[in-house]
Amino acid sequence: MGRSLLDKVWDLHKVGKLPSGQDQLFIGLHLIHEVTSPQAFQALEDRGLKVLYPGRTFATVDHIVPTNDRRRPFADEQAEAMMQAIERNTREHGIRFFGLGSEDQGIVHIIGPELGLTQPGMTIACGDSHTSTHGALGSLAFGIGTSQIRDILATQTLALTRPKVRRIEVSGTLSAGVSSKDLVIRIIADLGVNGGIGFAYEYAGSAIHGLPMEARLTLCNMSIEAGARAGYVNPDETTFAYLKGKKFAPQGADFDKALVYWKGIASDADARYDDVFRLDGASIEPMVAWGINPGQAVGVSSRLPRLSDAKPEERETLRKAYEHTGFEENRPLKGLAVDVAFVGSCTNGRISDLREAARVLKGRKVSPRVTALAVPGSRSVARQAEAEGLADIFRAAGFQWRDAGCSMCLAMNPDKLVDRQVCASTSNRNFIGRQGSPRGRTLLMSPAMVAAAACAGEVVDVRQGDV
Repeated sequence: MGRSLLDKVWDLHKVGKLPSGQDQLFIGLHLIHEVTSPQAFQALEDRGLKVLYPGRTFATVDHIVPTNDRRRPFADEQAEAMMQAIERNTREHGIRFFGLGSEDQGIVHIIGPELGLTQPGMTIACGDSHTSTHGALGSLAFGIGTSQIRDILATQTLALTRPKVRRIEVSGTLSAGVSSKDLVIRIIADLGVNGGIGFAYEYAGSAIHGLPMEARLTLCNMSIEAGARAGYVNPDETTFAYLKGKKFAPQGADFDKALVYWKGIASDADARYDDVFRLDGASIEPMVAWGINPGQAVGVSSRLPRLSDAKPEERETLRKAYEHTGFEENRPLKGLAVDVAFVGSCTNGRISDLREAARVLKGRKVSPRVTALAVPGSRSVARQAEAEGLADIFRAAGFQWRDAGCSMCLAMNPDKLVDRQVCASTSNRNFIGRQGSPRGRTLLMSPAMVAAAACAGEVVDVRQGDV
């Protein structure tokens, strides 16, 4: 019987079985940022421990970094303290750090793949829930907590329970105007935000392998929003072409040797799965997550759901969503007014996302009632966008063009919603308070849909050109 990628990579990295019943896995790549790492380093210091393999840990700053004024010290004292902590800790432990002075600085899940740190067949961990992003290149990538960061720093291993594997087969092709962001929101809406608990998601099928790499990164990024422990796509020629020539990827003959391993860890054709979910790619339309979790989503041509039609177990959360948003049951999704538009985040802050939004914005203007921000996911993305003229398109349309960082995705920086503002956002979560205001409301969409909403001042169908 064949094996899945998860089983192959898991078994290759398994160190042993722990008394808890969990497996101890060797972690090939450890990524850290300024928010979840200080306590872990303090725990090492308290125990008199050193980082065991500093060459396997890479650090950046993203969450608390201001995107419009980077002068030090930061106005936010807590942010400045976090910044100083990661500067000190990486220096003392010999860890490579992509700080504000580095041309490689950016959101941790953006820079890992773009630098070639993320590679097929790896085990990867980071103190950030959206670490599942890296699975797009055929790795097993886990979001972890502070105590687990400590464990990896000290031992380069992690205690984990092997998840089951659900294969998500998406057949056909996605229609024009439909992106991988729409695809993953549709999957979450269909399976539920708790549907993936206990599972890793293997994305497969012609629609998946027809996606370019950056679209796969968006797809895997939001696996955690479905409750999955990880999400991945089997490596293929798209993966290998993306990695070739990357800064930290194998070079020359070493690349050819790596290819042998990368191809071998893909799931076997006769691999057995714990569950299979099938979806027709052509059935997906632009999606909007309108409520208080990413699973509360409908297609742009649809109406918001009726409470009376909801499953009993979903009714209370749906009621809370209407209570928070103030939206009316059964109203058309199109026409919902927006106050803020945000293009960025580890979900949609890559160059292809900026191109998608700029294509809609070119020759148009942001509505006078909308405040719009474009935030590249990394310094590298920003440089490329400037070189291609994309930044000029955003500025001409009325967007604020910012420096690289997490920005308004989670608002641990100055970029926040105010009071009851509604934000059309390319980020990954629409939880209450997620964007900095406990009364703010978040509509999750693709970059093209956010750009269209910014110009119209309301939710529109980007396919119809009604901007």
